[in-house]
Amino acid sequence: MNEEKKTLFSAIQPSGILTLGNYIGAIRNWKALMEECNCIYALADLHTLTVKQVPAQLRSNTYELAAIYIASGIDPEKCIFFVQSHVSAHAELTWILNTITYPGELSRMTQFKDKSRNHADNVNMGLMDYPVLMASDILLYNADLVPVGQDQKQHLEITRDLAIRFNNRYSDTFKVPEPYISATGAKIASLQDPEKKMSKSDPNVNAFISLNDDRDTIIRKFKRAVTDSDTEIRFDESKPGISNLLTIYSCVTGKTISESEKEFEGKGYGDFKVAVGEATADLLEPITKEKNRILSDKKYLDEVFANGALQADRIARRTLSKVYRKVGLVERKH
Repeated sequence: MNEEKKTLFSAIQPSGILTLGNYIGAIRNWKALMEECNCIYALADLHTLTVKQVPAQLRSNTYELAAIYIASGIDPEKCIFFVQSHVSAHAELTWILNTITYPGELSRMTQFKDKSRNHADNVNMGLMDYPVLMASDILLYNADLVPVGQDQKQHLEITRDLAIRFNNRYSDTFKVPEPYISATGAKIASLQDPEKKMSKSDPNVNAFISLNDDRDTIIRKFKRAVTDSDTEIRFDESKPGISNLLTIYSCVTGKTISESEKEFEGKGYGDFKVAVGEATADLLEPITKEKNRILSDKKYLDEVFANGALQADRIARRTLSKVYRKVGLVERKH
């Protein structure tokens, strides 16, 4: 770890194939961040268990997500990249932090309320305790920065609150992390309802671009994208569908919104949608090809997981040992 660089922690759940929104809003930025920060990236498999999972599918998803990361440019030699459940300190610190967390503040979490409504048959304690595990993920590594979307801002706030609360009670222990919000591509909207975020859990498969979609499927989904009754291709709050497509086109081509507007000046929505679809397919095709190559070598992925867990565990254990001493637990000598 370079002591002159800030440490950045980020994790994503292996709970299904990722979308274009996940790639633009998170994964692609992670590659660039490796040059700026000491990056620690985790596959948050423990978090996925708050919702019922098919065990074999969860294992498969974990390998697939790892392959997507590496295919997208995440270099395990330049960052710490590991599976959350492979470092037991995450679960151990969660118990300690639970003792300074109040039920009221967890029950007020927006995501807990939403998931409780959507999974009424499985409202479990893990669902409520999700933010405390997330706090443990971050605080174990003395992270300075945490990339967050709008839906995770509240969870980062409780992480900060718990760090401050612990420090006040037991003396200075945890670094209080700051949010890292990307300037571009932070939110890609649904192709069918541009007022909502693009989500892999959307029941309408035409609403999102999956990183497993082939070229024809990608272009077909963009052709079906919701726009408006106007004919002008411009970025405007009153035109959420077209604005979303312009954002996507800008992100996948590297052109500015202004340049993209000029490129399609005087052209129809049909031509524009096809162009966005083709540009997106051009971006994702080589990533999908490389992902499939990596997935065929499970031995390599297991080695990546093992090496990442060793590095992560070394840092996490130092933090956890300090926490145990602060709260008065007897240190294990052998």
